[in-house]
Amino acid sequence: MSNVPNIILNNGVRMPQLGFGVWQVPDEEAAATVGHALASGYRSIDTAAIYQNEKGTGKAIAESGLPREELFVTTKVWNNDQGRDATLRAFDASLERLGLDYVDLYLIHWPAPKQDRYVETWKALEEIHADGRAKAIGVSNFKPTHLRRLMEETEVVPAVNQIELHPNFPQAEARAFHAEHGIATEAWSPLGQGKDLLDDPVIAEIARKHGRTPAQVVLRWHLQTGNVVIPKSATPSRIEENIDVFSFVLDEDDMTGMSTLDNGTRLGPDPDEMG
Repeated sequence: MSNVPNIILNNGVRMPQLGFGVWQVPDEEAAATVGHALASGYRSIDTAAIYQNEKGTGKAIAESGLPREELFVTTKVWNNDQGRDATLRAFDASLERLGLDYVDLYLIHWPAPKQDRYVETWKALEEIHADGRAKAIGVSNFKPTHLRRLMEETEVVPAVNQIELHPNFPQAEARAFHAEHGIATEAWSPLGQGKDLLDDPVIAEIARKHGRTPAQVVLRWHLQTGNVVIPKSATPSRIEENIDVFSFVLDEDDMTGMSTLDNGTRLGPDPDEMG
């Protein structure tokens, strides 16, 4: 059984606080990689149409033998498919590739504000949610300005906003906005894509103190900060390492040390420019 705690989304749906991301996992490798994650105790899997690995992900789910209700599956609509009709078609195609009757969470991948279709797209997600084919709906890479407009012009408050978030880019303003409106914050690139962050001496010292790896320290920081987190790895030992973060706790000094790492470094695109 999985020992990952759940958070409760704003519509009452339970979501594991730690899941498995499959960005950059090729479709032909996804079945084995996701299968290993499921065998290691992960119950939340995060994919997207643009990742082109929904088929492999679905195969792993089918072959796992796990009851569907024990799993939490997220996928996302890509920028080219924004707009009501295109979104509904894209959702049907994602479900078919996954081999599922429903997903647990469906997200708008980017606001793509220059297209100016995300409000219309959100209304399509509201339809999908009303039909029960997505247990929860949310967004990804939305800034507070985009969220504010959604909430002014539509009915359902997003359950989740999945954004780039790591100790170098902790997104305090976004997290405060989410907390105020009951939106769960989910972190992509939670380990800063393994770049300089995991070599940081502050993290190295905390890791030594607890007998843990730098990645485990960063994931523990996310959990204690209240973020939902979806580390990605294709390496079996790292897949196992990344879920082994529930038997130690960072103390106040550790958390204070981690707070000094904020340098405003965004690794991915600015959501105002993307799409």
